[in-house]
Amino acid sequence: MLFPKKVKHRKWQTLRKSPERLARPDTRGTTIAFGSIALLATSPSRITANQIEAARKVLTRSTAKTGKLWIRVFPDRPVTAKPAEVGMGSGKGDLKHFIFEVRPGRVLFELDGVAEPVARQALRQAGMKLPMKTRVVTRH
Repeated sequence: MLFPKKVKHRKWQTLRKSPERLARPDTRGTTIAFGSIALLATSPSRITANQIEAARKVLTRSTAKTGKLWIRVFPDRPVTAKPAEVGMGSGKGDLKHFIFEVRPGRVLFELDGVAEPVARQALRQAGMKLPMKTRVVTRH
């Protein structure tokens, strides 16, 4: 599972959950940089380290020994939560897990060295493990 080795601040402030801000297309990480076929996010969402790991397992199964996989997202944003049935007050909750905030247009995974039909099928299955709408794109 992915998580940062060391962080400057253990707990971050919560961002505003404005749908307009999240729906704006991403400006970084929007082009295929390493592989020949990729999985692109088409809707905004927050993905956890567990979801990235589940998608990675699906993709590594298809790449076998010949293919190469690049993961273009890293969960570095901490999410805190208080235990069930605990009253309000007495500070912020404990660290629960790490997430990555995905905006539309972000390339999530890239593949190379795999036949295109096999890669498309694997990326489609990996997209099913993620909580947002995705699309398979190829390098032009």
